[in-house]
Order: sequence, then structure tokens, then C-alpha cells
Amino acid sequence: MSANHMPSRPRIGVMFDRDRAPEELAAFAAAVQEAGADDLWVVEDLGWAGSISSAAVALAATDTLRVGIGIAPVALRNPALLAMELAMLARAYPGRLVPGLGHGVAEWMRQVGAEPASKLALLEETIAGVRALLGGETVTMLGREVTIDGVRLVHPPAEVPPLVTGVVKAKSLELSGRVADGTIIAEGIGPDRIAASREHIERGRAAGDRPAHELIVFVYLHVEDDAGRAAAATRDMLATQAAWLGTEPAELFTLIGPASIVPERVAALRAAGASTIVLRPLGDAPLDQVRRALAALRD
Repeated sequence: MSANHMPSRPRIGVMFDRDRAPEELAAFAAAVQEAGADDLWVVEDLGWAGSISSAAVALAATDTLRVGIGIAPVALRNPALLAMELAMLARAYPGRLVPGLGHGVAEWMRQVGAEPASKLALLEETIAGVRALLGGETVTMLGREVTIDGVRLVHPPAEVPPLVTGVVKAKSLELSGRVADGTIIAEGIGPDRIAASREHIERGRAAGDRPAHELIVFVYLHVEDDAGRAAAATRDMLATQAAWLGTEPAELFTLIGPASIVPERVAALRAAGASTIVLRPLGDAPLDQVRRALAALRD
């Protein structure tokens, strides 16, 4: 949603980490709902669990949580099949699904022979095709990357779920602003870089026709008073993420430290424009991490 129409507080979501056993997801989602979170987010990385099946498990295990997919790589998903899968979930759980789409990691896409000639075209055409199919239209699209010839869903949802993107670079952010209903900002990106990202998003929005745009920020969480133990529990993940973002681990924006830092840093993300903040707990006992963070936000 736009910065001028954000709720008084951000939505707070929790990520189910890809390394946790899939059979833990249902109980984890139910516990996150009981703890008072607004969202549960699942991921789709090559070799881990599939995002559509994960979202289905989380939705079935809860009754109030919004479930987000962050993200499904469009290169792995035929748009018609993706629309069919999303329509099923959107009909069974109306108003509770937020599909996130993205380019996917280039190396992983190459591993399965799915790297497109134009990542931007594939993402834009997939969003357009999936949204039209979910809207009950008969779709014909002969694009640069996507071909749909006279396809219509028999069971489209009554309410088309918002389609958001998980992207990082300037052209992709501008595309997201123009055609998507929201943008996911990756873990480690703080208020300054969020502001820079929003400039690209807003430039796209000015050229598009979407009525609102939700800014969803993923953020690492580890509540720990002892700095040494916190560093030991989070060092490897932060190093990997920093390398991917082209920065130093110390420059990443996180919620790592005592519980007292959580409200102030969440407020900083909110002030930068985040309407949804998704906590990604690191280390052991993720639910304990989440409960402590939510308690700090309630105090």
C-alpha cells in the first residue's frame, strides 16, 4: 500500500526457515498465530520445500494468519499452472494468501535449464498472465517469454490475491512498482537502502495503474543479551547474505541483540515505509525468538 495509506502499525510476520523440517510447519504456523503474529511466510529455494505445498500446509493449520510466499521463481513455474495452484488456495482460504514472485537465483535456474533470455520480461508477463487468469479472464498472450493461448480457469477465486515481487535491482524494483501489488525487500536492507529502493518503486508506480503497493521487509531476528553468543548463532548466515548484497556483515540491518532493540528498529523500518515486517529467526528455538520479539513490541 502507498505510504500515505499505511496502517498505524506494521503487520508483523514470521518466516518458516527453509532448513527446518517440513513436517514442523503446521505446528510452527499454529504457534505463530497463537503468539499474535499477523503473517506466516514460506520460501521456495531450489532443493528445499515447494512454496505452494508449504503455503497449503500453513493455511490449513491456521484460521487467521495471512500466508505469504516469498518467493516463487517464475522461471520454475508455468503461469497457467501457477494460476491454477494459486486459485485453489485463494478459493479455499479467501483473503489469506499473498503470492510472492521473483526472478530466482540465476545459478539455480541454470541448474534446471530454466534461465530465461529476459528475466524482466518473464516476470512482467507472468504477473500479467497470472493476474488475468485469477480474474476469470480468457487469456491469450504471445509475449517474449510467456505463451498462453485461450486459457481460462474454470474455478477462479472470488477475490484475486495480491501479487507481490521479491526483487533487488533498480530495473526490477521499477517493474515491481509498475505491475505488482507489493515488493519484498530482502533481509539485511535497512532504512537508507529501503528509501533508495522506494524511489525506483515509486517511479514505476507513476507509470503503472496499481491502486496500492505493500512494502514488505524481511529482517533477521535473534534475541540475545550476550553479544558473543548472538554473533556465534548468526555469523554464517549474515556473511552469506552480506556477500549476496555486496556489503559487509556489520552493515546489515538486523534485529540481533537484546529484546530492547526490537521496538526501535521495527519503528525505523516502519518510518522508512514498511507496511509489513517479516521476522526471520536465526539459530535454535525460533518460536522462543519470535515470542520474545512480539512481547517486546507489545510492551
